[in-house]
Amino acid sequence: MLTLLWFSRDLRLADNPALAAALARGPVLPFFLLDDAEAGAWAPGGASRWWLHGALQALDQALRARGSRLILRRGAARPAFAELLAQTGADAVYWNRRYEPWARARSAALKLELRAQGVDVRSFNASLLHEPGQLNTQQGDPYRVFTPFWKALRSQLRVERPGAAPARLAGPAQWPASDALDDWALRPPRPDWAAGLRAAWTPGEAGALERLRDFAGAAALAYAEQRNLPGQAGTSRLSPHLHFGEIGPRQVWHALARRHRATDEGRPPPGVETFLSEIAWREFSYHLLHHFPQLPQEPLRGAFAHFPWEDDPAGLRAWQQGRTGYPIVDAGLRELWHPGWMHNRVRMIVASFLVKDLLLPWQAGATWFWDTLVDADLASNSASWQWVAGCGADAAPYFRVFNPSLQGAKFDPQGRYVRRWLPELARLPDARLHAPWEASAAELEAAGVQLGRHYPAPIVEHGAARSRALRALQQAQAQVP
Repeated sequence: MLTLLWFSRDLRLADNPALAAALARGPVLPFFLLDDAEAGAWAPGGASRWWLHGALQALDQALRARGSRLILRRGAARPAFAELLAQTGADAVYWNRRYEPWARARSAALKLELRAQGVDVRSFNASLLHEPGQLNTQQGDPYRVFTPFWKALRSQLRVERPGAAPARLAGPAQWPASDALDDWALRPPRPDWAAGLRAAWTPGEAGALERLRDFAGAAALAYAEQRNLPGQAGTSRLSPHLHFGEIGPRQVWHALARRHRATDEGRPPPGVETFLSEIAWREFSYHLLHHFPQLPQEPLRGAFAHFPWEDDPAGLRAWQQGRTGYPIVDAGLRELWHPGWMHNRVRMIVASFLVKDLLLPWQAGATWFWDTLVDADLASNSASWQWVAGCGADAAPYFRVFNPSLQGAKFDPQGRYVRRWLPELARLPDARLHAPWEASAAELEAAGVQLGRHYPAPIVEHGAARSRALRALQQAQAQVP
């Protein structure tokens, strides 16, 4: 009785229900399938492919330390399964579920076909605290506002204790052939980008657990106060590890519960509770993707189907390159290029600038993030962009337009973040750092800054851009029957 264990977005050995169930049957053959063609437009972007290489390498090493190994195959799932079943004589296929619309459709078809052949097929939940679709309003409708969703999740959820990683894995009598990971060419050809990614991250289960240990103490307690300050290390940076399943939300939940006692009201300390609510936002995003599979492409709010977006390739390019003339926006997009990540507060600021100051479609921003973020996640990326654009569930109202200069001054008051990523502005005084066009000629000269040469002048005037955005919204709403 040999079980094929299909790894996908669950690249860990601890708290892996499919692995635990497979080991209970007997020998296990772990394999990973690179399925770019089946994923279509949602195949991993450049930064995610870099991470995937490291994650698969780490998983194979962990398996080999336990007497096993990871078999790599590339192509469509149906012929890959047929070939592996024929080569190994396996009589079962187990995997942990994915929730992207294309992946759900593929899994349903595979289950029908494999079961018709007499194969034992089972899937499990390894990546979420609850199944999408499990929580609904009293009327039976999907939640479209986060706060009641979070209250329902809190009241109904019992987070199972995560299981430990196995000490040994029995394998097949004979191992089938495997692709070589290097042949997949997942790592980017640009060495400068790869160097920035390597300096910032350690893909793999061990790296995820180390990051959780670092965060779960004092940083978690201070999370509510520190999370909005990009110049400080106030966030967990667990998002890419969660996306690739190198750690699961159950592990995070229980690790924080072990470290921090609940208050008399039965809740953890405020910083920890705030962080757990962010884990719940991730759950909410998957809830939305489950109920609204068009989420990555289409606005959930009808008025935005008629929104008069601009066609401005030059503006989009300036935004992508961090050359908008607004320091907090440009710093975020420069950060994105180096470690393949961006602070969450800054993500909201740069997204607001794209869709409201530049009047460019949110899908363009989501596509750019998809290629450049190491934590590019279809549910979270889509839901978050729609939230900022004002067209999604629980969305910020469209008339809420972030002023990038004021946002920078509020959340980066000493300019640590901007100075790190925009060294050309480092010598400007704090009072001028987030609006260098307001600096006097003497202040610019003393800082060695010449606008238009060392740093661009603003590509739009924020006040005028805000007015244009509000007129566009009125125009779109007027077209709704």
